[in-house]
Amino acid sequence: MKRIFLIVLDSFGIGEMEDAAEYGDKGTNTLRSVSSSAYFHMPNMGKMGLFNLDGVNSGEKVEQPTARIARMKEASKGKDTTIGHWEIAGIISKKPLPTYPNGFPEEVLDAFSRMTGRGVLCNLPYSGTEVIKDYGDEHVKTGKLIVYTSADSVFQIAAHEDVVPVETLYEYCRMAREILQGEHGVGRVIARPFIGADGNYTRTPKRHDFSLEPPAVTMLDQLKEAGKTVISVGKIKDIFAGKGITEFTYTKGNEEGIAKTLEYLDKDFEGLCFVNLVDYDMLYGHRNDIDGYAKALAYFDDKLPEICGKLREDDILMITADHGCDPGYTVSTDHSREHTPFLMYGTKIEPENLGTRNTFADIGATVLDYFDIRPEFTGISML
Repeated sequence: MKRIFLIVLDSFGIGEMEDAAEYGDKGTNTLRSVSSSAYFHMPNMGKMGLFNLDGVNSGEKVEQPTARIARMKEASKGKDTTIGHWEIAGIISKKPLPTYPNGFPEEVLDAFSRMTGRGVLCNLPYSGTEVIKDYGDEHVKTGKLIVYTSADSVFQIAAHEDVVPVETLYEYCRMAREILQGEHGVGRVIARPFIGADGNYTRTPKRHDFSLEPPAVTMLDQLKEAGKTVISVGKIKDIFAGKGITEFTYTKGNEEGIAKTLEYLDKDFEGLCFVNLVDYDMLYGHRNDIDGYAKALAYFDDKLPEICGKLREDDILMITADHGCDPGYTVSTDHSREHTPFLMYGTKIEPENLGTRNTFADIGATVLDYFDIRPEFTGISML
């Protein structure tokens, strides 16, 4: 019974790509920044070969890595979660998803207001915690929805749970998703419910993403069509709009995501368990929190022996990332255009340094190759 556990350490970049300057990311290196923290401790990924990857000058290299390793280039245009995960699964995006540094155009907001029957506040790129602090009182008073974006391709709607019930907010997001297609087809529409009173507001864990549907066949579709199990842990299901997923579980953070992965390691299935650990990006990268990022990586590394200890003879563990988000880059708190790591481990996997690969899609091709499925996309297996 063959199983693959593919874990995405969300935003764990390992150094700028050649075209990073085009994205305003010259000099970014997430790994280098977090390795400067006194809390940085990744001996287990180090043994696998993390510090042996091309271009990595952090940490100590080992003579004989225990994993098959590669530095991954992103062939797609962009540096966000959706495009990164889509490429891992086989879709190379020729152009980046639209972003709105000056807010959304009137035709989008007018259509949204007509459908919801509510006005709109803000309509600017904004921090999610700051936007409810600055606009929360007016929202509670008027019932208008707080609409904002970021450097990513996102349309975010914040609403107080006592003003707009969560299920109603989700319905508003579905309306926005219907509007935001084609030219304005943002990667994700995100529900951001919050609670509190009188300027003292807090976001709740009831966030929900409504993603653009992948525009082509992915490894998930092919696995499902072949009768394999495709398990989503974390926000994977949302990123792929549910396509190709046979079973899913949402998580509230890295610790729960790792715990769920350990549970699935004890279950019988043939196929893929695809995991996203989002805290590196959401809680630490975007907030320039180097120590927090380092602590979160150390926690994962500390759990790695337990994960590897549960692998069966025919199992493969893959660890990678979808983009960078350098917490030490003070010019911006946005995602960064970086290479990502790829570590593949298992009793059937012969350790080798494969150098630098030209696309994340090689990961999807590798997954399919293990199940004797020919990919319907560009990508070369690393088995």
